[in-house]
Amino acid sequence: MSGIHKAAQVGFSAEAKTYAHGRPDYPVELLPWLHDSLAVGPGAQVIDLGAGTGKFTRLLATTGATVTAIEPVEAMRAELVARLPAVRALSGTAEAIPLDSEVGDALLCAQAFHWFAHEAALAEIHRVLKPGGRLGLVWNVRDESVDWVAAITRIITPYEGDTPRFHTGAWRKPFNGHYFSAPELSCFEYSHVGTPEEVIIDRFLSVSFIAALPTAEKAQVIEQLHALIHTHPALRGQETIAFPYRTEAYRCMRLD
Repeated sequence: MSGIHKAAQVGFSAEAKTYAHGRPDYPVELLPWLHDSLAVGPGAQVIDLGAGTGKFTRLLATTGATVTAIEPVEAMRAELVARLPAVRALSGTAEAIPLDSEVGDALLCAQAFHWFAHEAALAEIHRVLKPGGRLGLVWNVRDESVDWVAAITRIITPYEGDTPRFHTGAWRKPFNGHYFSAPELSCFEYSHVGTPEEVIIDRFLSVSFIAALPTAEKAQVIEQLHALIHTHPALRGQETIAFPYRTEAYRCMRLD
């Protein structure tokens, strides 16, 4: 599987700016985790694979590490370069990372690994990491114990199709003890605070399979989301809302 899934190529190209505005950032509590679990800090060579518009790259850059961002979708990479001009950003995929072997101390995939969760990608990640290198996988996961968050999931799920998704757990399959140790989980609570337009409309327009929809179907999704915002007691009339997330961060050790 060396190509980019159509939902990613079409959706992320179409809504790169919406992704940059609507996607949540990451909790600052990840910084100690990056330092303690992945040895990310000054002097470290760190690769951000599937870096998108640079949401996570920005956090990595604050650690003092030297960061190289890899992103295959041109529109997303352009947003990253505009926001983080000091970061080296390259075109590449998980199966063809444009770096020499054994150059990275750590490699991070934020909100991305489910797109390329197969053994060929792990083999390539293994290649570019130094012996003893670390792989970090990070996802912001919606807290669906909140009823209006669960309602949003019900609105978007009919459009999911065969799009790779974190929630299926299929991303775990390639961890068979060959290239990397089993993922070790750390959890952090996080809230994305902003206007309903930012944290709901822009956020879910940036979901790959929604972004890739034809205009008429996309308009139907937006209409349903607006209806929820205008009718749900917790959302109605609110200028600012806090969208609840749980950030799941996994560490995997490179096996020799």
